Amino acid sequence: MYRQGDVLVVPVRPEAVPTNAREAVGEPRDARGRLILALGEVTGHAHAVVGPGRLVREPGPLGPFLLHLPDGGRVVHEEHAAIPLPKGWYRVVRQREYAPDAVRIVAD
Repeated sequence: MYRQGDVLVVPVRPEAVPTNAREAVGEPRDARGRLILALGEVTGHAHAVVGPGRLVREPGPLGPFLLHLPDGGRVVHEEHAAIPLPKGWYRVVRQREYAPDAVRIVAD
């Protein structure tokens, strides 16, 4: 398991990845070529993956992402040390917080 701020990256066995996730269209990259895992609403800083791969959103309102890195990659952020990731599949989960009116993703 890997954590960078409010983002948790958990290795997933390839056989546990749903077939439809393997076929789904991945998330687009930003102007710098990074896959954005979480974007800071206040600072504009981003938890992002550098390297070849794709990010597929799972269903649901808080749907985590599935990240596939065929050659490995790095999770980067302007205020954190980079985290190297070996090749494979990962589930990317954003930290959530409870408020009396809803459960929501933590805002940065």
